[in-house]
This record gives sequence, C-alpha cells and structure tokens, in this order.
Amino acid sequence: MRFFQALLDNFPLVCAGVGWFTAQFMKVFTGIFRQKTFNVVELLFGTGGMPSSHTAAVCALTVACGMSCGLDSPVFAVSLLFTVVVMRDATGVRREAGEQAKVLNRIVRDLFTSSGTEDIDRNLKELIGHTPLQVFVGAVVGAVVPFLMCLIPYYRANLIL
Repeated sequence: MRFFQALLDNFPLVCAGVGWFTAQFMKVFTGIFRQKTFNVVELLFGTGGMPSSHTAAVCALTVACGMSCGLDSPVFAVSLLFTVVVMRDATGVRREAGEQAKVLNRIVRDLFTSSGTEDIDRNLKELIGHTPLQVFVGAVVGAVVPFLMCLIPYYRANLIL
C-alpha cells in the first residue's frame, strides 16, 4: 500500500499521467471530426494525431518538476532535455517514418492490384508522428495540467512555486 501512496504523492509523475490521459482523451474528439469514425480503442491508445500525448506527458512532467524541485534543480534540467528530445522526435523521425509508410503502402497496393491480387494482409501504420501544430497543442495541454493540479490542496502543500 505504501508503494501506491508513494506514486500518488509524486506530483511530477501524477501530472505526467494526467497530461497523457488528457491528450489521449482529446484525441477521441479530434479523431471523430477528422476520420468521421468512432474507434475508441484506436483513438485512446493509438499513436499520432491531435494533440501529441507524448509531448503532453513530458511537458507536464517538466513543468511539475520545475514547480516541485525548482527551476535550478538537476531534475528539472534532465526533464527539460528529455522534453526537447521527445518533441523533436515526434515532428522529425517519427513523422518521416509515417510519411515513408504511406509511400510503401501505396507501392505495395499498386503492385498487388497490377498483378491481379488484391489480398494485402497488412498495411504499415501511417499515423505515427506529429505535425508541429499537434506537438504545440500537446505542449500547451501538458504545461497547463500541473497548474490545474495545483488547485487540488493535496498537491499544493509541497510545491515550491
């Protein structure tokens, strides 16, 4: 029981989890408008889309570390570097991998249809990265979460800011 209490007492960890969940929950609504479909499992647990849940989680973690440990702490510095890497990866490597998956899926589809076979058992996942706007919105969501969590008296008592 002490283990779970220690996890709940960890303000940065709770904020990161709430930031991730908030962004994933928002994806359900943005996904419905974009895709015109309602696959809750894919929208809640899938990668890519608006907003970036990875960015929301790491931004919430970084802001919460700054609030609980101070902006001059090594914990905040490591968290900030981690956030920059995650945000860069979301708009860079992962986005490019998604673009390459689109091209490869098109090539495979064209090869199968030209040979008279339409039995393609699996496509590569195309929505794995993010646009800069999706990452920005994820960052805003993540940055707001710790300030909203401060409204809960349980967490407010141990914060520096």
